[in-house]
Amino acid sequence: MTASDPSSLATVSAQFAEDWIMALRQCCTDAQLASFLQRAGMHTVQGRLAHRITLDQIVRLYQIAAIETKDEMMGLWSRPIRARALQHLLTTVREASSLPSALHRFSTFWNLLLDDYQLELESGYGSISLRLMPRETLPCQQFGHMLMLKLAHGLLSWLAGYEVPVQAVQFAFERPGFSDDYSVIFPAQVSFKAPCSAITFEAAELGPANKRSTAELKEFLNRAPRDWIFTEYREHKQSLRVREYLYRTSWEGGHLAGAARSLNVTPRTLMRRLDAEGTSFQAIKDGLRRDIAIRGLQGGRKSIEEISQDVGFSCPANFHRAFRRWTGVTPSSYRTSEN
Repeated sequence: MTASDPSSLATVSAQFAEDWIMALRQCCTDAQLASFLQRAGMHTVQGRLAHRITLDQIVRLYQIAAIETKDEMMGLWSRPIRARALQHLLTTVREASSLPSALHRFSTFWNLLLDDYQLELESGYGSISLRLMPRETLPCQQFGHMLMLKLAHGLLSWLAGYEVPVQAVQFAFERPGFSDDYSVIFPAQVSFKAPCSAITFEAAELGPANKRSTAELKEFLNRAPRDWIFTEYREHKQSLRVREYLYRTSWEGGHLAGAARSLNVTPRTLMRRLDAEGTSFQAIKDGLRRDIAIRGLQGGRKSIEEISQDVGFSCPANFHRAFRRWTGVTPSSYRTSEN
């Protein structure tokens, strides 16, 4: 547990990005796609992603594909989003005097570009929702819906100067088998099979917007999508706060009672809240171990024995068994496929 930012260790399942890869196939050749994935450090088997993917890999793939497909949304929408669209979007929203005004500018901007969806704002009962309404009957593009809602959240947070709290997130598709991955993206409980995809904010939390300089705008663009696609680990779901606690604690000292104390709740209450989020203390601990191990294997500088010690295993054989259970492959196989 040596890195300074636990969110930088986050990984998502290969299935999470699967329809993004499918969309990319529509705007480039198989050879180009293979090149994109290889340069992003993503290993494939028979054209499909083979392993969990990291924040760095998602950022690299986005930056490569957005430029080389000449579509800043990389085939996720029926009309290509041409180069510099994101720059113009930032230029538009940074002129807003308040976050609700920025959300209005965000929806107006995209409604000029999208053919398949209409972005609508709905206010009521102290909340503001951004809804993605289909203009016609289309297959639901899961990654595209996620990216659009998260972009709205990321831009509001950029203007606010802090991560804006999210009241709720809903998607218009069935709960996927990788639904836990959405907790890495959104700082709120996510529901599925809703009438439309939407992100909801408490109106009282949407205050004035800070003025952003041209230099700050360029930095945001150069880092895209790093600053808006992954959530920061702050006052979010209990599971993310437990992960933060474990990240800052030794493996020997990281236990349920200590996590409960750090969150000012009883162990029983913490267990109940984690269960309501569909997870457990051990699952969170295993997930963090897996992500740290993946980062170590990708780095290539440490031996597998050293990595096993980094994630709290005194016996490399136990680490091998655990890693295979987490990912479906052994550490040595994973390292070989990444090199």
